[in-house]
Amino acid sequence: MSETGAAVAWLTQDAYDRLKNELEYLSGEGRVEIAKTIEAARAEGDLKENGGYHAAKDQQGKMEARIRQLRQLLETAKVGETTASDGTVASGSVVTIDLAGEEMVFLLGSREVAGDTDLDVYSEKSPLGSAIVGHKVGDTTSYTAPNGREITVKILEAKPFTG
Repeated sequence: MSETGAAVAWLTQDAYDRLKNELEYLSGEGRVEIAKTIEAARAEGDLKENGGYHAAKDQQGKMEARIRQLRQLLETAKVGETTASDGTVASGSVVTIDLAGEEMVFLLGSREVAGDTDLDVYSEKSPLGSAIVGHKVGDTTSYTAPNGREITVKILEAKPFTG
């Protein structure tokens, strides 16, 4: 947690730049485009039965929510290099684990860092994430699942996410 109480997200420089560009587009050109779409739909007449108008307003609401989300994320983000490659699990690691006999590979961190990859992402604040953060390759730990069951996890590999 930061001093203001907001969660701090770890981002690579590439992820930060990508999200900053998205924010700039949505805040500028994106807003202009949606305003034109709304105005064109409004000109079609009766707003009560105007599907295009309502769809454009809904799209505008989603875009504004994404702008708020990006601003908050970028304001609280810790931008840095990938995590150390010493086999310690940290935010920004691609982790391979043995979870109750099944091998899983995922990124520990933020969905925003994963970008267009098809990696599963687990937050370091999730039960699994918080159980493995700080552990090293070869360590075995456990966590309590939401259903109350104790689940054993063995860390097989932890390497920096390279995008």
